[in-house]
Amino acid sequence: MLERIAISMGGLGKQPNQLVFMGYVERASAHRVHDVNPLMTQVDRARLNPRAPVLGAPSKAAGTAGGRSARGEATLVIAYTDGACSGNPGPGGWAWAVAGAEFATGAEEHTTNQRMEMTAAYQAVLAHNEPIEIVSDSTYVVNCFKQRWWEGWLKRGWINSQRRPVANRDLWEPFIELVRTRGNVTFRWVKGHSEDRMNQFVDQLAVEASQTQRPRTGRCP
Repeated sequence: MLERIAISMGGLGKQPNQLVFMGYVERASAHRVHDVNPLMTQVDRARLNPRAPVLGAPSKAAGTAGGRSARGEATLVIAYTDGACSGNPGPGGWAWAVAGAEFATGAEEHTTNQRMEMTAAYQAVLAHNEPIEIVSDSTYVVNCFKQRWWEGWLKRGWINSQRRPVANRDLWEPFIELVRTRGNVTFRWVKGHSEDRMNQFVDQLAVEASQTQRPRTGRCP
């Protein structure tokens, strides 16, 4: 049985302990933060090259974590995503997680909640090559793809239905291009702050990242 111990991280109050006690985080040493590059460098690199390596790219385990079926077919990855912001705009954090496999978080010093929601979903897609379903409580993210808002944006030259420039185009443009190119990305909405355990998990991780401004990776249930 994996030892469950609390993670010591400044400015989090009781939140890391709560993650441990809930069974989300198992060993602090396995999830130590590595301050190699600022998150913006990582995000900017991903925008320029959607296939670039991403912090927290997971191993390809079986089940919802992805992998191959007995017939050699790629299995579906179900990734929960969320974003948080202390003030809007303000310091923000994002998180994605796959049940029984990996999670990753990141942060930006000055951002908005919508940008963090988008970044969480975008980073989850970048981190997985298999067919993936993004589960988000952001209608902004989900409806862009399920209701195909992006088709009108492209047709009108990145002008929205109110005849104004599309907000957050710098994130939407590479994200939409990646989803269109891949052809194996789907989206599902989940009600936020409900009884969905994985939604609660990524919400806590995103809030933690916004408070600490430190990215980290690990394993989740």
